[in-house]
Formats: sequence, C-alpha cells, structure tokens
Amino acid sequence: MKKTLALMLGALLLFSLFLTAGAETVLTYANFSASGAQEETLKKMIEIFESKNPDIKIDLQLTGYNDYFTGLATRIGGGNPPDVFELNMENYLAYMLRGAVADLSDLGIQRENYSEGTLAAVSGDGKLYAVPMSFSTCVLFYNKALFDQAGVAYPTNEWTWADAQAAAEKIRALGDDIWGYFQPISYNEFYKSVKGNGGSLVNADYKSFTANAPENVAVLDAMLKRVRGENRVQPTLEDMAGRGDWDMFTEGKLGMIITGIWGFPTFTEKATFDWDIVVEPGFKDKATFFFANVNAVSPSSENKEAAAKFIDAMGSDPDIVQLRLDASWELPTIADQSKLSQYLTITPPANRAAVFDSMDYASAPPALIEASAAAEIIGNVLSTLETNDVSAQEALDDIQAQLEEADLLK
Repeated sequence: MKKTLALMLGALLLFSLFLTAGAETVLTYANFSASGAQEETLKKMIEIFESKNPDIKIDLQLTGYNDYFTGLATRIGGGNPPDVFELNMENYLAYMLRGAVADLSDLGIQRENYSEGTLAAVSGDGKLYAVPMSFSTCVLFYNKALFDQAGVAYPTNEWTWADAQAAAEKIRALGDDIWGYFQPISYNEFYKSVKGNGGSLVNADYKSFTANAPENVAVLDAMLKRVRGENRVQPTLEDMAGRGDWDMFTEGKLGMIITGIWGFPTFTEKATFDWDIVVEPGFKDKATFFFANVNAVSPSSENKEAAAKFIDAMGSDPDIVQLRLDASWELPTIADQSKLSQYLTITPPANRAAVFDSMDYASAPPALIEASAAAEIIGNVLSTLETNDVSAQEALDDIQAQLEEADLLK
C-alpha cells in the first residue's frame, strides 16, 4: 500500500513538473508602426525573441496608425489594456503624464545598451517609463545640381536660416518653376523652430501658454516671408499644382527641403541628380525633430517582468537590431555606434553622419496631457496662412486666445 501511494505521489509530482515546464506567459502586444511595409519584419523580430525565450509568447495585435490611438485609448479606458503597447513620442508624453505606463526602473532593463539621449526622453523624476525602440529625424536635403547652377556653395551643418534664405533666393532666380526651399508651415515645424529661437509655446511652469511671445512671432514671420511677397522662395499649394513636396524635389524643382530620413529610399530611386543632406539650419540655435517609437508596459499587466524582457530585446537584442537595419526600418536606439556602421556606409546620401549629428539638437514637443488638442488648434490656424494676408502677430494672437479658451492646462 505504501509502495503504491509513493508511486502515485511520484507520478503526480512528475506531472506537476511537466505542467510547470510547459507553462507559457502570453503577452499581448499592440503595435502600429509595422502596419503595412514592415509587418513581416516585426513578425521575424518576435520569432527571434520567442526562440530565445521559449517560455514567453507574443500575441501581436497590429493596427494602422489612423485607428491605433483611438483603439488604444478605448482599451485602456475600458480596463482592458494590452500588456505592451507602442507609442510615438508625442503620445508617450501624454500617456506618461496620465500614469498610463508602468515604471520600469526595477525590472531589469539594460540601460547601458541605449544612448543617453533616448533614455532621457522616456524618463522622468529618475524613473524609466518606456524603452526606446527606434528613432528617426528630419534633415535638410539639397539638390547639388541646382546649387551648382546658381553658383552657391553647398550647405553645411553650421548653416542658419539666414544662410538658407540667401541660397534659396539665388536658386529661385533660376526659373519660374524652380524653388529654393520647402519647409511646411505646420505645428511640428513651428514648435521646433520656436525652440531654435529661444522660444516656447508654454511657460516654464506649464501654467500658461506663450504662443504669441515675440520669439515665436519672429519665427512665424520668417516662415511666412518664404511664401509671400516678391522674394518668396517656397511654393504654395497653388504653385505645386497637385504635386507633392517630395515629387518636386525628385523632379529637380526644389533646391532644399526639410523632411524625414525615411525619404532616403524614395529619393535614391527617383532623383536623377546628385543630392546630399546636412543638419537642418537653425533660426539662431539649432533644434531638430526626435521622432521615436517606444514600447511601454501597462501598469495593470500581470506579467511586467516578462513584458520588460520583451521590450528590452526589441530595443537592443543584436539579432533584432540587425534585422531592423537590414529592413531600413528607421534606426535602433542603441549606444554602440559601431553596430550602425552598415547604415553609415550606404549611399546616397554621402553625409549620413548628419542623421546622428542631428540628434545633438533633438527637440521634444511640449509635454502636455492635452498635447493633441493644442497641436490641432495651432495646426488649423497655421494651415490657412499661405492663402491669406494675416500677419504672424495676428495669427499667434488668435492661437493664444483659442488655447486659453480651451483651458488645456487645467
């Protein structure tokens, strides 16, 4: 009897160990940036992670950008958030301020693997709230052929807006449909340029908006002069006649354009002239975009340690980093620049180092809980300015009044 009981207990113990060994942690992962062109790349990244961590499985939930954030907010508001979710920097700031992302400080993230600047962007009060996965930025692209025709020296990383304007005027003189410069009059371009002039859209303690401050007026006035008057150097929508800004650049109609490094493949394929890049000019000081996608963990997740392991791997695992580079899917945020040598050797552009130089001037948008509402108010006014004669002062006074009325800093 005792022998039989011992055998039964032994069998139960082995069965229990078998069940434990076979148990898997399933993480739900919401992502938008892979939707479309990089879906297969992301699935391969997940396969790499799962092969190295067989006890963790990833349930990928992919949604296109246009619907992603509405759906994510609904899930979080309904108490059913994914374990891990992707955020862009604009939305990360709002989610962090709302307490919608977990503190990762004590969950084993290997911080030494990431560049200091990118970690600083996802930290606050000494705590880490997300792991940077990838980044991109905007630079000044320029058409060497048009510069040569105009007899103008090529841009350098040290150029200011005044330097760019002077070159743009000479290039504009080459022909009726040849334009010197293109920088959208948009919220993103405006807030970044304001920072380059020592301005801000809110005051230091975030208690009041400062949209119509003199530093900001000077920036917008310079932007408007590019599309207005006899010395204008930038095409309006009417001048573009249905063409996109990228189309005009690749057709040889634009001397310079401020746009994202994600344009490299398109410009390489379509441009028939030599082109290169530099850090974009600054109004006084330089300020550049830091577009980043980060992974965060829900505070209510029951698997935070596994989630932290996953997002750490997605940001710094060597095999996953290599896969990102091979796919030309933005850039990894790793600290070891030697791993990026492959990226730096690809031409064009010859001056790819300007991408990393730009990060020295990275400028984040204002950290507002209602950031999207503020951006919409500002963007709606700015979008009308190339077709009317409203002054920079009048436009920013209007924006200031709308922001105050909306009470977005409460």
